[in-house]
Amino acid sequence: MFSDYIANISWADTMSAIYAKTSADVERALAKDRLNVDDFMALISPAAEPYLEQMAQLSRKYTLERFGKTISMFVPLYITNSCSNSCVYCGFHVSNPMKRTILTEEEIVNEYKAIKKLAPFENLLLVTGENPAKAGVPYIARALDLARPYFSNLKIEVMPLKAEEYAELTEHGLNGVICFQETYNRERYKVYHPRGMKSNYEWRVNAFGRMGQAGVHSIGMGILVGLEDWRTDMTMMAHHLRYLQKHYWKTKYSVNFPRMRVAENGGFQPNVIMSDRELAQLTFAFRIFDHDVDISYSTRECAEFRNNMATLGVTTMSAESKTEPGGYYTYPQALEQFHVSDERTAKQVEKDLKELGREPVWKDWDQVLG
Repeated sequence: MFSDYIANISWADTMSAIYAKTSADVERALAKDRLNVDDFMALISPAAEPYLEQMAQLSRKYTLERFGKTISMFVPLYITNSCSNSCVYCGFHVSNPMKRTILTEEEIVNEYKAIKKLAPFENLLLVTGENPAKAGVPYIARALDLARPYFSNLKIEVMPLKAEEYAELTEHGLNGVICFQETYNRERYKVYHPRGMKSNYEWRVNAFGRMGQAGVHSIGMGILVGLEDWRTDMTMMAHHLRYLQKHYWKTKYSVNFPRMRVAENGGFQPNVIMSDRELAQLTFAFRIFDHDVDISYSTRECAEFRNNMATLGVTTMSAESKTEPGGYYTYPQALEQFHVSDERTAKQVEKDLKELGREPVWKDWDQVLG
C-alpha cells in the first residue's frame, strides 16, 4: 500500500533536499525529456525561480503537444453538506451550527436541469460531505443514476470508499473520482482532522489505490495549499502519482492544488501563503514533470490568473461554480463551503478563453481527443 511506501520517505529530509537544490539541478532537470521526482523537486525549489519564463515556455510546449488548445470544462454540484468530520479549516465542520441539507431526488434533478441551462456541460462532479449513514453509497449511486440522462461524464468527490464500492458505482455510470489528501504530512494530519472518518490518514491515502483496483477510469489528486510547506507536500504527491501510474497504468490522472484564502471572519488561517508566481511555478513544474497529467484549476482562483494559466499548462477548469448544496436552483443562498474568486458565468469564461485562442470543450477528454 502507498502508506507503507511513503512511510519510508522522510518529510524533514525531503524538505531539506528541496531547499538545497541549486541552479545546476534546475538546468539539469530542464534539459531532460523524462523527469524523476528529484528533478521535480528542483523545479519547485526556490532555485528555479529565475527560470520561470523558460519553464513557462516548456509547459506551453508540452501542453500543446498533448492537449492542443482545448480546455475541458466541468461543473461541481454539492448534493449535501452533512458531514461527520471535524476538519478545522472547513465550513462544513460537524460542530459548525449551520443548516444541514441532503438534497432529495427531485431537488437533485432540478439542479441538473438548472446546470444544463447555464452551458452545455457534460462533465459533472458530484460533491458530498462525509456522512455515510445519511448520504452513503446508495445515495451517491442514485444521484449518478439520475445524472445519466443529463451528463455523459460523471465524477465524484466524496468520502473514501472500499474498492468494491467504487466498482459498484462504476456500474451506475461513475467515470472518475477526485480525492484531496489535504496534506501528506502524517504527523500534522491529525491536527487538521482530529475526529471523524477523515482522521484516519492511512485509510485516506490508500483510497487512491482502491480506486485503481476497482478500475476507476480517472483519478484526481490534490492537496490543500496552506496547511503545510507546499513544496514538500507536492513532492509527496509526485511520489504518489508515480506510484499509482506504475501500479494502475491504464488509469488517467489529474492534479489540483487549490489555495486556502485568509479567513476574513477570524476563522482558520492558512499556515502557508502561496503567491501567484509560486502557483505558476508549480503548474509549470508539474507539466514538465508529467506531460500527460490533467492540470485542473477551480474557481478558487481569480479570473485574470485563470486566463493567464489557460495558455501555459492548465487543461481543465470549472465555471460558474456553486459551493453550497443546491446552489444552482434549490438553495441559492445557503452557506458555501468556500467562497469562489472567479464569479464569471460559464458563457463569459467560454468567451474569454476563445479570445485567448483556447477552445473550451464540454465533453470528456476521451470524446475530445479520441
